[in-house]
Amino acid sequence: MVVEVLVLVLTAQSQAFPPDSASVMIDRMRKKSDTHRVAVAVLPGAPIFELAVPCEVFGIPRPELADPWYEFQLCATEAGATIAGGFTATTPFGLDDLAAADTVIVPACRNVHERQPADLVAAVTEAHARGARIAAICSGAFVLAQAGLLDGRRATTHWMHADELRRRFPRVDVDELVIFAQDGRIHTSAGTAAGIDLCLELVRQDHGTTVANALARRMVTPPHRGADQAQYILTPLPSANTSPLSEVTAWAIAHLDQSIRLRDLAARAHLSERQLTRRFLETYGRTPGDWLIRERLRRAQELLEQTDLTIDAVAGRSGFGTAAGLRAAFAKHLHTAPSDYRNTWRAA
Repeated sequence: MVVEVLVLVLTAQSQAFPPDSASVMIDRMRKKSDTHRVAVAVLPGAPIFELAVPCEVFGIPRPELADPWYEFQLCATEAGATIAGGFTATTPFGLDDLAAADTVIVPACRNVHERQPADLVAAVTEAHARGARIAAICSGAFVLAQAGLLDGRRATTHWMHADELRRRFPRVDVDELVIFAQDGRIHTSAGTAAGIDLCLELVRQDHGTTVANALARRMVTPPHRGADQAQYILTPLPSANTSPLSEVTAWAIAHLDQSIRLRDLAARAHLSERQLTRRFLETYGRTPGDWLIRERLRRAQELLEQTDLTIDAVAGRSGFGTAAGLRAAFAKHLHTAPSDYRNTWRAA
């Protein structure tokens, strides 16, 4: 509406302006009104990197790549909030601006075990109801989950927080293997560097592959990584004080090189197989079989990183039996080969 009024005013005053001047002003106003507005939530204690990524991708004008680029706003949940590293967020924008944006990005939160700020959750919910695109980087997924926006949706987060997200929000389809996930207008990413991948994907959806690739080159990063975070996952066993299954899991860890069946675990826990499965799901968010596979993979990863054992020997000590069995498990769950994993992590 503003553009149409300006057109009428400039047309009526056409004799007061050179013809090309009026057209330039109208064009600029139209571009401004069409600019996609990206708002990023700034929480107290927020990690620097996850906050800096959307600033780099969306906050720097790049008219040579696309014009208009983005209108960018940092929206503080608290005025003058101090973020990680002692930086202070000085911005005139707040949660009302966040709720009115076209794309809302929630970087990592300070503590995944705490309930997230209610006013932030409400602003994100309002933005989604208006039709905004919502994205979370790393543990920002917990804000979206608390808002109910991930219910029944596939989502990801940092692999270290995946089980906690799954436990607290069982209606979320958590996939900790992928770098980022999209389900409708909801986007989530894995930790830290995966935020770059997600932001570049949003640019690709808005401006096309050519623009996204050009931006990636400027940032000196691949425009699209074919990897995932599967091979980074190293799930620790909960401590004896927090796990009601500590005795049976400790026994399993000590006997990974042997054949372990569900009935063996149930017998040691003095539970039926059904009861044991329910306890594992409540405690670890996994069935006993899935938990055992993860522990065998964890043992194999440690052996590949820290020893010069052959692949056959690693397979035997981790309970996969043969090199072929180990390779199949790595391909299915870690999306890599044992030898490639060793080369990558031994070099690192």
